[in-house]
Amino acid sequence: MAAKKTTSNKATTKKTASKSRSRSRTPTQQRKAAADKSRKQLVAKLKKDLQATKKTLQSATRAANAELKLAKAAAKAEVGVLKDQLNAAIKREEALRKLSQEKAKLMWKAGEQWEKQQLAKLKQAFKKSSRSQS
Repeated sequence: MAAKKTTSNKATTKKTASKSRSRSRTPTQQRKAAADKSRKQLVAKLKKDLQATKKTLQSATRAANAELKLAKAAAKAEVGVLKDQLNAAIKREEALRKLSQEKAKLMWKAGEQWEKQQLAKLKQAFKKSSRSQS
């Protein structure tokens, strides 16, 4: 049993020795540990910033989509109004065209009547002048 004690004593002393070695760090190890720590902190901060940016972009995208929907609805309404105005203008133009055609027909008839009257007057004047000359 004495041998076992010595073996366990050796194991205990080895563990104590390795712990004491790890406690006393060299300056290189300290700088490396500090760099690791600051790098981990930077990575954590960048991840938080990335998540915040992602959330901001998502909310901005949602807002932009909502604005696009509103703009599309407004454009549809505007198109409807413009179509109604166009239809009204087409109806007015059609009515004006018909009035113009009727007016032109009336003017044509009046012109023809005037021409007939003038020809009749000329014929009468010619008949009168031919009678008076004979």
